[in-house]
Parts: sequence; C-alpha cells; structure tokens
Amino acid sequence: MTAFDAGELVGELEVTFDVDVLVGAYPDRDGPPGTPDSVLAALAGHRVGAGAVASLRAALFDVRSGNDEVLTLRGAPENSEGDGGGEHDDGTGTGAVDVVPVGTVDLRDPIGAVREIDRLEPLGVRAIRLFPDEQGVEAGFPSVRHVARRAAASGLVVLTGGDVRRFWQPFSGLDAKVVFLDTHFYHLGDFLVAAADEPGFHTSTRLLNSPDALETVPADRLVFGSRTPHYEPIVPLLRLATSGLTPDEVAAVAGGNARRLFG
Repeated sequence: MTAFDAGELVGELEVTFDVDVLVGAYPDRDGPPGTPDSVLAALAGHRVGAGAVASLRAALFDVRSGNDEVLTLRGAPENSEGDGGGEHDDGTGTGAVDVVPVGTVDLRDPIGAVREIDRLEPLGVRAIRLFPDEQGVEAGFPSVRHVARRAAASGLVVLTGGDVRRFWQPFSGLDAKVVFLDTHFYHLGDFLVAAADEPGFHTSTRLLNSPDALETVPADRLVFGSRTPHYEPIVPLLRLATSGLTPDEVAAVAGGNARRLFG
C-alpha cells in the first residue's frame, strides 16, 4: 500500500501572497511559540513568497508593542515609503519571505483603535486585522462599525475573523475591502449572497475544504490564507493544488488577488 504523499499532490504550486499569517502564541492553548523566525521559515518551507503578518501580542495584550514588532520584520518603520514589504532571510536556505505588516486594533477600545490606525497609516500599513472572537466582540457592537468606517475611508484592507454570517453586516454599504478569514464551507452560501452586493468582499481559502467549495466562489473573490503557524498550511495548499480551477485562476487565488487588494 502506497503512503499518502500530500507534497507530491501539491506539486509545484507556489503561493505568492498568504493573507493569514500570525506571529506570537495563544497563552491559553497548546501550540507553537510563533517566533518570527520560525513562522517565516515555515512559510518559506512551503514555497510561500509573501505573507500579511499580524501580531497575537497586539490582539491579546498590547496593541502598540505588538504592531511595532510586526513593523520591524519588514525593516525600520522610517523606511516605509517603499512598497510596504521587505525581504526576510529565514535562515533555512530556502529563500526569503516578503513581510507585509498588518496592523491589529483592539475592538474593545474603538477610540483607541482609530487612533492606532492613524498612527500606522503614515508608516505604510495598508491593512488592519480584527480579532473579534479573541476580544469578545460581537458584530453588532458599535466599535466594529466605527473601525469599519475608518478603514473604508482610507481604502485599507480589513482582515477579519468571526462568523461571516454576522460579520458581513458592519462592512455593508461602505465600499470596503474585506477578507473574511474564517468562512467555513458550511457558510459559503451566506458569503456568496452577501458578496453579491459588495465587490470588495473576499474570502480566505483556509476552511473551504469541501470537494467543490473553491470552485463555487468566483475566483476573483478568493485569497489564499493558511494561518501559519496555528493551522496546518498543507491543507489549503493541497485543496488549491487539486482544485478544478484553471491555472490562471489558481495563480490569482495564490497571490494575484491579494496583491490587487493590497495595491
């Protein structure tokens, strides 16, 4: 009996932009330490060329110091007038990963959240990440709509967790650019209905692992997300590599769509 070889099935697939990368650890659960070097080495080991990186420290403990840690991964903040990313030598000999810093805000403090966006935007940050589940925030809280309006006004990309069946609502009607990171294939119909009227709505591929999930979504609304290192990246890689999408569609999902969103 031949052993299952996921790597062989993934083949030569290369992801040029992963929108769901975290540094840091959850203090209340088992898991990897999420040190920057180990995270970026893991991405490089799976042939991921760039990652939108956010900080669990910023989400769970201290927004400013966590965001500043992420900014240092692409080089000094004062050098941010460039393309917003910087190559990071992962030390493994497998290549470099381009780090695109993502700012995290605390939805429990809507005034402070907007103040943090105001601080990060001149530093070249083009995306913010929301952690509603970790912060105990519901979609109907005024803070979510407040932050959504601020992000949309500047054309920032919002990467948000939470149940898409609820979290689409605070972004509706704003011409917002949003990636729903936790869209489960059970809820895919709800995403499609919501996204029909919102051209800026996109979904991560991470939990779309049913046989026809990727093929059901318009390819220009799909972006690759792995949640490295707190999810096994081979799962979304394998699903994308074995999908029924055309080569051009695979390339778009593997990074082209995300680069278009981030500008």
